[in-house]
Amino acid sequence: MAGSVMGEVFKISTWGESHGYGIGVVVDGCPAGIPLTEEDIQPFLDRRSPGQTRYSTPRKEADQVKILSGVFEGKTTGTPVSMVVENTSQKSKDYSDIAGYYRPGHADYTFDAKYGFRDYRGGGRSSGRETTGRVAAGAIAAKILAELGIRVNAYTKQIGPYICREGHMTWDDVEKSPLRMPDLEQSEAAEGYLQQKMKEMDSVGGIIECIVSGMPAGVGEPVFGKLDAALAGSIFSIGAVKGVEIGAGFAVAEKTGSANNDEFYMDAEGNVKKATNFAGGILGGISDGDDIIIRAAFKPTPSIFQPQKTVNRQGEDTTVQIRGRHDPVIMPRAVVVVEAMTSLTLVDRLFVGMTSRMDRIRDFYGNIE
Repeated sequence: MAGSVMGEVFKISTWGESHGYGIGVVVDGCPAGIPLTEEDIQPFLDRRSPGQTRYSTPRKEADQVKILSGVFEGKTTGTPVSMVVENTSQKSKDYSDIAGYYRPGHADYTFDAKYGFRDYRGGGRSSGRETTGRVAAGAIAAKILAELGIRVNAYTKQIGPYICREGHMTWDDVEKSPLRMPDLEQSEAAEGYLQQKMKEMDSVGGIIECIVSGMPAGVGEPVFGKLDAALAGSIFSIGAVKGVEIGAGFAVAEKTGSANNDEFYMDAEGNVKKATNFAGGILGGISDGDDIIIRAAFKPTPSIFQPQKTVNRQGEDTTVQIRGRHDPVIMPRAVVVVEAMTSLTLVDRLFVGMTSRMDRIRDFYGNIE
């Protein structure tokens, strides 16, 4: 299967299926000398793991990561870092029926159209469980960014009609909400809405916002390697994402140039700053030193328990009612996935950008005789 590798210099390759032996990732291009243990990775996986609240799938997985290579005496060696998380709570029989028909909203039909064969157990590679490897790799990327003073934080901005309000949010409240909505009043209202939809055997969509702070100016390529294009592409690769916007996003369509342009000024330390940030921290495909602001729209979980019309592999119309264990809402567990994909993209673009200026190459290598 093509399409399981991401990155140019800092590369990841994910593998595994929802109901196979496990899920894993190989990280290539990781610098040597980074302190790294399984305890560094585990907190990221714990935020993604199922069964945390009534609003996630009841599938119980410990999601314990094992580092198989690339680390010696607690530090990365510069060779590929391989990690695995074993699957321990598969119930493949819950999916035996779907081998013969296509679930609405899922990739069943398109996998058959492409390969003529598919792993129907839990969706195989198209399952949200595939993101486990991304999160494990993202934990390493986050450590690299932290060394550079760059922070990546995401939260659930919206669930259904309930949106976090400016002035009512603090980062400390993200983990206080079972929905990871830092506006706790809106979180409570969204819980009531979600509970009602669960009674109706339905699911809910929403938006995750990610903010990158401390990003230096000058990262990204001006044509096909634009930073915003790379970020959008990596976040769009998350299975449930149907829309990505950066900065003001689609709101720019209603603006004039005078209202949308971010005016520059010099601060007291002699740094170039912007009075506003409608650009979302990226101009001309290159970071401008301001916060990078990304929003991703997630579709409702397609696995709902209502009867739905579909077709089977023999081309016959039919009605189905799926079984299994599924999230009624994706965003709370996907927050860390958005952080991971953002972190992985930024590290790769930072590494690519190291060769963009001769003076910096000379400073790095010094005078080579």
